[in-house]
Amino acid sequence: MNKTTLVEAVAANANLKKKEAEAAVNAAIKAIVDELATGGKVQIAGFGTFKVKERAERVGRNPATKATITIPASKAPAFTAGKELKEAVNK
Repeated sequence: MNKTTLVEAVAANANLKKKEAEAAVNAAIKAIVDELATGGKVQIAGFGTFKVKERAERVGRNPATKATITIPASKAPAFTAGKELKEAVNK
């Protein structure tokens, strides 16, 4: 499923026009992105949790030259599935 089919599914399930569904999906995505950008987390009951994970600086290797390089510390978005989502997927 991509964003277009997600918008179509939201429109059908919520009995909305596609433009309204697209606005709702975009607003939800923006709210999640904005919260993660400030270092917060988003918990959606029955679905899961979006949060930011810190990655420490580490040593890596350039596969072409075999030279050792330092990979700087970074932040990455992460998702943890909730119990109901896990159960639905495992049916």
